[in-house]
Amino acid sequence: MIETPSAMIATPVRTGGGTDLLADVLRRIRLDGALFLKGVYTAPWAFDSPGSCALVDLLAPGAERLIVFHVVRRGHLWISAGGHLVELQEGDLAILPGAHRHLMGSELVEPVKIAELLPAPPWNGIPLLRHGGDGEATELVCGYFRCDELLFNSFLRSLPPVLRITPDGSAAALLDAALSRALEESDSDGAAPPRLPELLLVEALRLYAAREPLATGWLAATNDPVVGRALRLIHDEPVRDWTVDELARSAATSRSVLGERFKAMLGQSPMHYIVEWRMQLAANLLVSTELRLAAIAERSGYGSEAAFSRAFTRHVGMAPAQWRASAPERTGGTRDYSAAAAEAAAVTVVDERRDSTRL
Repeated sequence: MIETPSAMIATPVRTGGGTDLLADVLRRIRLDGALFLKGVYTAPWAFDSPGSCALVDLLAPGAERLIVFHVVRRGHLWISAGGHLVELQEGDLAILPGAHRHLMGSELVEPVKIAELLPAPPWNGIPLLRHGGDGEATELVCGYFRCDELLFNSFLRSLPPVLRITPDGSAAALLDAALSRALEESDSDGAAPPRLPELLLVEALRLYAAREPLATGWLAATNDPVVGRALRLIHDEPVRDWTVDELARSAATSRSVLGERFKAMLGQSPMHYIVEWRMQLAANLLVSTELRLAAIAERSGYGSEAAFSRAFTRHVGMAPAQWRASAPERTGGTRDYSAAAAEAAAVTVVDERRDSTRL
């Protein structure tokens, strides 16, 4: 996974019958990742790890969003972020979806700012940090996922600041083997096992959703018999001219039940969800292809480029041309105009001038 914190990883592709919702979302936000630190910490120890802005400056200058994770290879520790505290044991994985500032340690002692102990970048491979007293040792591997700005806010906004995932069986074996290989290769030629960040995040979130009593939020909605069916229909056919009635019929439910379930689980209507998702697809198309705005407008179901621009600006707060032009500045790199990206980015953006039942 891992040359240095700037290592780039290919995005996952959709496989099988029907849409894999998690993979579809992660593919559209152009996810990549890297390991950035190995640590051996002996009790007593505690760290104060900076929040998203400082981490971006340190690890991935220009990145729009980071998702931080820590894997416990040996020992145990606690992590606290945003008022949530979790205890981790060997084999556990912690994910911080918003890359919040967090404290972690073996016990409640005065934390040290971890940034003060790290060597100055750039790093040749992954730094190994040793710290603490003469007590029990804890070994951690730390990494991050980097992605585009998440216009599709339904995905992460309902998750807690820190998630604990405990893989078992084949999931645990896969995680351990993948990390071992990544660490070995980072110490040799820096080759990156393909798709590891995406696979790691997808599987971790699936495990979390399956084992935690989630009542609301996007992950819970994907497992709901009503909303989950509707979400798969939307993601399978994002360009379809959906109405509430058509979506409800296709999901084998009534319009009122569909609306109530969407509101309860996602805090929004089905039509608003479609708007939000199509805006994410449109943003991806703008930064990953060279299609003219008029062509994007036509593919988006608009009668004119002006109508498309008004809708996009209303939702995003930036005109489509500005969004495209600012992509290198926001991401710290250049745009990838690959044929694969263009082919994958069939997108329709909603004309919000239509009535509340038809997009």
